[in-house]
Amino acid sequence: MTAGLHFFHHPASVAVVGASDDPEKIGGRPLRYMREFGYRGQVMPVNPRRREVQGTATVPSLADVPETPDVVLVAVPGAAAVEAVVTAADLGAKGCVVMSSGFGETGAAEGLRMQAEMLAAAQRTGMRVIGPNSQGLASFSSGAVLGFSTLFTEDPPADGPVGIVSQSGAMASVPYGALRRRGIGVRYAHGTGNDMDVSAAELAATVVEDPDLKLLLLYLEKIDHPEWLVELGERSRRNGVPVVALVGGRSQHGSRAAASHTGALATERRVLEALLERAGIWSVRTAHELVASTELYLQDWQPRGCRLAVVSNSGAMCVLAADAAEDAGVPLAELAPATRTALADALPAFAATANPIDVTAALLTDSSIFGRVLPVLGADPAVDACLLGIPVAGRGYDVERFARDAAAFAASGTPLVLAIPQASVAAPFIEAGLVVFEEESSAIGALAQFLAHRRRMERAGTLRRPAVRGGTDAGGGQLNESESLVALAEMGVPVVAHEFLPDAGQVAAAFGRLGADRVVVKGCSHEVSHKSELGLVRLGCASPEEATSSARAIADAAARNGVPLDGFVVAPMVHGVREVLIGAHVDPVFGPVMVVGAGGAYVEVVPDTQVLLAPCTVEEVREAIGRLRMAPLLDGVRGEPAADVEAWVAAVVAASEAMADPGGRVRGFDANPVMLRPAGQGVCAVDAVVLTR
Repeated sequence: MTAGLHFFHHPASVAVVGASDDPEKIGGRPLRYMREFGYRGQVMPVNPRRREVQGTATVPSLADVPETPDVVLVAVPGAAAVEAVVTAADLGAKGCVVMSSGFGETGAAEGLRMQAEMLAAAQRTGMRVIGPNSQGLASFSSGAVLGFSTLFTEDPPADGPVGIVSQSGAMASVPYGALRRRGIGVRYAHGTGNDMDVSAAELAATVVEDPDLKLLLLYLEKIDHPEWLVELGERSRRNGVPVVALVGGRSQHGSRAAASHTGALATERRVLEALLERAGIWSVRTAHELVASTELYLQDWQPRGCRLAVVSNSGAMCVLAADAAEDAGVPLAELAPATRTALADALPAFAATANPIDVTAALLTDSSIFGRVLPVLGADPAVDACLLGIPVAGRGYDVERFARDAAAFAASGTPLVLAIPQASVAAPFIEAGLVVFEEESSAIGALAQFLAHRRRMERAGTLRRPAVRGGTDAGGGQLNESESLVALAEMGVPVVAHEFLPDAGQVAAAFGRLGADRVVVKGCSHEVSHKSELGLVRLGCASPEEATSSARAIADAAARNGVPLDGFVVAPMVHGVREVLIGAHVDPVFGPVMVVGAGGAYVEVVPDTQVLLAPCTVEEVREAIGRLRMAPLLDGVRGEPAADVEAWVAAVVAASEAMADPGGRVRGFDANPVMLRPAGQGVCAVDAVVLTR
């Protein structure tokens, strides 16, 4: 899969339909920006009422351009925009950016019809379209600023190592402004709009191929083609360009099968988070978080792990930093004995050498302390990163020396972040190119993201590509319990031994054949999945007579509730050390999804589950189970035996392989409860609902 969209960033020529002589109007700003920001290609303004605009000669219509433009920029409304797109396609333009609004985003029939007409014209010739309802594209390395954002005049651009791709124009501008105010250059600031043709993820997959880019910020609101997110993740890892994503709202897709617990548990948001994790993309929840760690990504750090050393001239900051590290999931490094000995030599006798390291007020009289302590920590293999906190300094302190020593240490390759609330104290550190935050929790939070994101990218490179293949819950049907258990067994999930009997009179004989002390008798029907509340389940039947009586009572309950019975399932009563859940369904956008978690009757009321994309690896499933709230119970507590987690993992992996098979007949299932037996004794699904295509 290739993007082939580089002509949007480096077009040899641009035609502007609706070009205005007023540089403040939507049709005038792109002309002004290209002139001011150094675009060197040919610009062809289209305006039937003026011979020139902003000093450039016009043509009366797009059909009159002297040569076929690489990109056509559309700034006229309604039917005129549609006509411009059709003409651009007929001319053989490579791409079109439609800034005009009033199309699919309105939801109105006429807007949808016009948008479909534009798309059809583009698809007829292979022309690619950004928009409509796009703020436009801004590529500051080439000066091809094909958009109308006002922020480019308020926060003047500078080329740099960060790219922004957003479905929302505002969310292309907001991070742009935040970064420019911090002095960080931005190479791309793209607002894609309706994503009628080119999606934000597809455009982003082109952007990360830029060898001068170090970070991509991505904002999404709808995801119709998740395969481009997978592709983006692969290109991100291949090119060493991390992607940080903010997702607003939820997809309009995603209706769930009412018969499936899994559909209720694997919500659109959770599935998307699983996809982003699998792709190696870091997900944040606020616009502030989108840019908060940017400076860290721009360093040339290659950290080994995530263990932190804290150094400060304040005991309080040491305590608060330790708390923040625990909150962020960043372990404090356990310093080697040799390190503590070296620290003892570098610090006053009354200073502690354990991590966090309080250098005490001696810093006021000995300006060389940081310069001695930091290299000692950097030499310890257990230290992967450092926080230097200076909550109080200023007059009487040699702040310039502190900054020089910190910069020299940072140049050695160990990640270093600083927490300095005083602007005057922070200034020389910032001038030295160091990463400075106002307080320790922000610094550690940003560092935690950076370190965890690197690990996520490395891990994503070892995983299988997910079977991103959307489906539908329509069609097919629901198997009865006996058929469901057989289908699960075929998928590799161990199931309880059982017999299916079409008649209640046959239940007694089955009791004897199963050889169990107690059995469960269930009514079997294609039409219901939740049987207990309808009186279709009887537990603990201790004799053939009791089993037969239970079957007849179930038949009566089915008749009262209008449930047609296919027959009865008789199975031994099975016990385990824990009841767990395995589920799956085909998400209409993201494809086959697995759910693992605590099982039982209350899985939707008090859910404790994790979502995975199929197919899964053993390592992925182990990690997902380890994130469950019930995970500590699986090792055995209060004398209970440890559970056979490996058997559970194997069953999930096998089921995920079956769900990822495009030729498989199963479109979803719930196996709940799955009895988790003591370690080495396996798992056993005792109840199941399977949905077929």
